[in-house]
Amino acid sequence: MEKTVFITGITGYIGGSVAKLLLDKAYKVTGLVRNESALQAVNNLGAKAVLGSIQDEELLKDLCSKADIIIHTADSADDAFAVASFLKILENSGKTFIFTSGSAIFGNRENGELSEFCFTEDIPLEPRLEMVSRVYINNSILKAAKNNIKSIVIVPTMVYGEGLGLKKESIQIPALINFSKSKNAGIYIEKGENIWSNVHIRDLAEFYVLAVEKAKAGSLFYAENGNSNMKNIANTISEKYHLNPAKSIRIAEAVDQFGQAGAYFGFASNSYCNADKAKTELGWEPQHNDIHEFI
Repeated sequence: MEKTVFITGITGYIGGSVAKLLLDKAYKVTGLVRNESALQAVNNLGAKAVLGSIQDEELLKDLCSKADIIIHTADSADDAFAVASFLKILENSGKTFIFTSGSAIFGNRENGELSEFCFTEDIPLEPRLEMVSRVYINNSILKAAKNNIKSIVIVPTMVYGEGLGLKKESIQIPALINFSKSKNAGIYIEKGENIWSNVHIRDLAEFYVLAVEKAKAGSLFYAENGNSNMKNIANTISEKYHLNPAKSIRIAEAVDQFGQAGAYFGFASNSYCNADKAKTELGWEPQHNDIHEFI
């Protein structure tokens, strides 16, 4: 029987890549888009595009009623209102709900200092104040399994590689490249010794499909297959784009460029974790493990 998927963020980097892989695997996919200009592009992928807002609960209710699987990737990690709507709509449905979080929840405002502590899903998180809401959202989704929702949280790390859908570029690496070009040198923050785990977009898309097919209700998974510190990434940017040798900037300059969340938790924190659970429970076999090849 053909499985139907409703996905938010289908025009985005992760959502579009997941949608493309699901379509390739003969799933029927519907995607919510905010702008009329995206309707034809999404339809051309082979999905069905629906124009509307994620704040429209009646529309969400209608789209969820027609789908077996709901995958939420649309700028979602901090949007408690959208999550609350989904959990209300899906209560007692038995349907799969996959939520996309983010690994900045591991950060502790280290400002470029190294922390070699590696998180696994079994380690309880005690996030900083700035990340409390994100962790609370994740936990609320997991608890929704008690209400007969097959709820799953995926926590991608630094995602890289060419997207499979409409949006080809990720967020973090292109932002660093563009800023580095403006400075004519690869840029890292303070010492740049902070570690980020990372994952290739194709491997991540495969991860989502496996979660759809194999994950248990109430499951949390970290997604990574490699890591690097930010100074090494800056060095590679300098090398690949023929810039001056990489150099450090102060955290205050990073805040001016990337905002507080981006600077403190996107580029200057440690986000280091282990994805053995996905490999063991889901049979995930990521193929890429070197972010430097793709910069």
